[in-house]
Amino acid sequence: MLIGIVSITMMSTIAVFSACNKADNKVVPLNDTLQKPDLSIYKQAEMLLKEQIIKQAAQYLLEKPVTVTASSSKNSFGSLHDFYSEGDYWWPDPKNPNGPYIQKDGLTNPDNFTAHRKAMIRFSEIIGTLASAYKITRDEKYATQALIHLKAWFINSETLMNPNLSYAQAIKGVTPGRGIGIIDTIHLMEVAQGIIIMEQSKSFDPATVVQLKSWFSKYTEWLTTSKNGLQEKAATNNHGTCWTMQVASFAKLCNNASLLELCRVDYKNVLLNRQMAEDGSFPMELARTKPYGYSIFNLDAMVTLCQILSTEKENLFLYKTADGRSIETGIRWLYPFLQDKSAWKDKQDVMYWNDWPVAQPSLLFGAYAFNIKEWMETWKRLDHAPTEEEVIRNLPIRNPLIWM
Repeated sequence: MLIGIVSITMMSTIAVFSACNKADNKVVPLNDTLQKPDLSIYKQAEMLLKEQIIKQAAQYLLEKPVTVTASSSKNSFGSLHDFYSEGDYWWPDPKNPNGPYIQKDGLTNPDNFTAHRKAMIRFSEIIGTLASAYKITRDEKYATQALIHLKAWFINSETLMNPNLSYAQAIKGVTPGRGIGIIDTIHLMEVAQGIIIMEQSKSFDPATVVQLKSWFSKYTEWLTTSKNGLQEKAATNNHGTCWTMQVASFAKLCNNASLLELCRVDYKNVLLNRQMAEDGSFPMELARTKPYGYSIFNLDAMVTLCQILSTEKENLFLYKTADGRSIETGIRWLYPFLQDKSAWKDKQDVMYWNDWPVAQPSLLFGAYAFNIKEWMETWKRLDHAPTEEEVIRNLPIRNPLIWM
């Protein structure tokens, strides 16, 4: 979240970026400075989303918690309190139906166990929406209802989730869980940010806040020390980005300055260098069977990381590598294909091609940081309430107001 960023003196030289734009190849300048974030962009976003938020929050005031203990799979090696999911692209082997599953990249197996993932996404939507409604109205009823769900997931012994993801994205006959499964908890980010928004409310007593932060502290420790966590950190594609994004989000909630600095270093020295090409594209994502959707997803994650980690003293939206790679380069590369998908000349995604793009957070956060109205206008006209499960699953920021 960009808090109190002030105007920064214009640097003497403005770098020039030849936008690798398959639509028109225009040469556009990169910003070496940010103006003070345009609060009118936030106000426009609030005006656009307010009615939808209040309407949805009214429904969530009636909803009861559903945690991981509400359902289970016979395939899980964990307990009732352990999150469990199965690898999306793994299928029974036609040549050996009772043997280990085999991979079909990009093709989701509809028979996989997804109940815990769906419950977590629902939880994220409830907390993110209630926190947004609370931020807009300061009505205590939203915080009171949110606390019921937060206690069910993190405090109540009968229904809580254990603070690990040891059994995520398991593969039948191959492994009980993988580091790659850690991406499933990107949906806890809006939960963590929702707590930040509401923790000063009357409903959130200090002892409860300590317990909530304790859960996230334990989970962050698992993310940064376990075998699965370290494997995910080392991933060279969107999984590595999402590991850093999650750790940054949870460290922010827990006021863990050392982890926040680790994430800044990781973004600057590892993620940009390892994942972004000089033109702003993501070669590892373009090589996949869903290059468009994965490029969008990874850019959203990197921009969100900048949104979380940027401060008045260190603004990651301004950071450039020695050879000029930056988050602005990434947004400018992808923007033409968000504005007009027909400009995309790479192969189409094998699934969900028609469901992207939606109101991507990279456009809103980028517009807010760089005061680029064109990005804002594109964000405003895209879908703000997608219903396709795969899109929702790959859209960790669905309540952007709580991040701004």
